[in-house]
Amino acid sequence: MIPEKVHHWLSYNGFGSITTSKAVSGGCISNGRILETAAGETFFLKTNQNSPPEMFAREAEGLKALAVPDAPSVPKPFLYDDNFLLMEDLKPAQRRKDYWPDFGRRMAALHNRAYNQFGFQHDNYIGSTPQPNPWTANGHVFFKEHRLRYQVTLAVERALLSSENARRLDKLADSLPELIPEQPASLIHGDLWGGNAMTDHYGGPAIIDPAAHFGWAEADLAMTALFGAFHEEFYRAYQEVRWLEPGFRERFPLYNLYHLLNHLNLFGSGYLSQVLGVIRRFS
Repeated sequence: MIPEKVHHWLSYNGFGSITTSKAVSGGCISNGRILETAAGETFFLKTNQNSPPEMFAREAEGLKALAVPDAPSVPKPFLYDDNFLLMEDLKPAQRRKDYWPDFGRRMAALHNRAYNQFGFQHDNYIGSTPQPNPWTANGHVFFKEHRLRYQVTLAVERALLSSENARRLDKLADSLPELIPEQPASLIHGDLWGGNAMTDHYGGPAIIDPAAHFGWAEADLAMTALFGAFHEEFYRAYQEVRWLEPGFRERFPLYNLYHLLNHLNLFGSGYLSQVLGVIRRFS
């Protein structure tokens, strides 16, 4: 259950043997465990015996990229291989009273880290689905080709999306410049739903399980509202630090179409009605 490389790394770095191993619930793709060592230190271990190639390497890369000053906390990655990732145990504490406004300001600080192109140094994963990140100068082209159309192609190949609905989605993708304002390429988490927002040992905001890249900041915010919105204080505090174009909430479904298509590909036709609902709304 615990890879031999993890035992060796802990012993070599002076933490001793593993004294307890406790399963943690909540993961949709991988399994999580809290490991306690003879030295009294704890670590978080993610495992997946069927993980795609380099999935954990890319997750570790994303965590390192997101570890920037004034941003939400992220766990430090220590060791990874094809089927596991060993990282810091954040030891989540009860939320501080200022958790949501602090979270908003810290996400704004993260998004203020801009780049001159969209993409990332490597392709990575959204869940267990490959996420292509070729460097692209235009944000509309990047989102159209490497987010929406990539997922549509997968869905058609898996017979989850008809050719007619694929054409409707293709037409919607072509209209993105009319629907979404120009935005810089910001460093974003990429999969910021409520399950990936937690606390650190101080009770402050922390984020886990990234699909990190340089993309639209509004797309990151949109994911916060897909499966139950973050507290309103989050959005108000965010805008104290970083300007958002008017109507950003109305654009959320366009960005979340990417995640709905990914859920369609990962979990099946139960998500098709939501995909079609977005098409109808913006067609």
